[in-house]
Amino acid sequence: MIPETPWPVRELLEVASISSGGTPSKSRSEYWEGGNVPWITARDMKTVRIGRTSSMLTPAGAGAARLMPPGTVFVLTRGMTLFRDLPVVLNIQTAAFNQDVKALTPSADLDSEFLAAVLTQRKSELLQHVSTAGHGTGRLDTQRLELFPVPVPPLSEQRKIAEILGAWDEAIEHAETLVRAETQAFGVLRRRLFVSCGHEVPLSEVSTRITTKSDGSSHTVMTISAKKGFVAQADKYRRDMAGASLANYTLLRHGEFAYNKGNSLTYPQGCIYALKADSALVPNVYYSFRLRPDLNSSYYEHFFASGELNRQLAQKITSGVRGNGLLNLNADDFFSVKVPVPNRATQDGTADALETGARKIELLQLKAELLRTQKRGLMQKLLTGQLRVDVAAGIEQGRPDDD
Repeated sequence: MIPETPWPVRELLEVASISSGGTPSKSRSEYWEGGNVPWITARDMKTVRIGRTSSMLTPAGAGAARLMPPGTVFVLTRGMTLFRDLPVVLNIQTAAFNQDVKALTPSADLDSEFLAAVLTQRKSELLQHVSTAGHGTGRLDTQRLELFPVPVPPLSEQRKIAEILGAWDEAIEHAETLVRAETQAFGVLRRRLFVSCGHEVPLSEVSTRITTKSDGSSHTVMTISAKKGFVAQADKYRRDMAGASLANYTLLRHGEFAYNKGNSLTYPQGCIYALKADSALVPNVYYSFRLRPDLNSSYYEHFFASGELNRQLAQKITSGVRGNGLLNLNADDFFSVKVPVPNRATQDGTADALETGARKIELLQLKAELLRTQKRGLMQKLLTGQLRVDVAAGIEQGRPDDD
């Protein structure tokens, strides 16, 4: 469906040429070793603009590839299911690209940044035409891309819209840079605070294992995500995975812990999280426990998240991952891992410092997400003509608030 706009609408192929890429022979070392020419693949399409890429071509390799000038719009058309959305990026220097990517070269009356914004804002329409038939990771119908309707306002208005949206991109990038920097600093602080923590004892001496089953009341069925902690099973798997086995699940209360011995990239030796909800039913394959009441629970949450137990766990895991994805680690070995037990004042001070750092990161992440939300709303209005720009006005009218 072509959206209503105050501007003429053209099919993409009318206003841009579409080029296919390829891969120079990987057996030719002279094409790759010591290269400095960007070669764009799916793994590079994670930012709005691309400079350096994960693989680089030599001048000889570039001669065997198709080179595109700075400002070309690249769209991923194969391997779509590996992404949550449709990657659309701009290159900021001359680059080659592989066969999973299409390069769009706008005509003289279409601004490349404006075109990239249109494709990004309406990517859901293109995603409807992705098929996995014959290509398991998804392929975008190229003909649908060629017929994609593009509004074409006056060039000066396109550039003004792109300039305004670019200001939001800069603000988002700045916020994300702060998140990365604070996250890195937080990791350094956490490692420093947990080095030489003093007296250590087996986890079994400071905790009680929980094996209590469902009490028949209504409790959310939850599972542990390596990156997010406890999440509702229905949200993670889009359906309740408990089924008839619900009676075998373990009943957990607020502040109690569970160890998911599933292998993941984030936590290859499994992960431990504390329950933030009032109660939950969790898989009985988890090793669940409560700490002694005289200990600071927050201190141990950060200790478990730090990965300080990984070396001990790795030594106790007897072999590789089972067919069900779980690590071979029995309960006795898990509860025999040693944890620090500094005095309560040290626990409290460490927990306070780490909570402050974690909260700062959380606020920065919130700011970045709010900027992304603002940009999406602004794009909807600007790219459909609902909100018209003053071409003569300065960029300040469209700059995001630093607050």
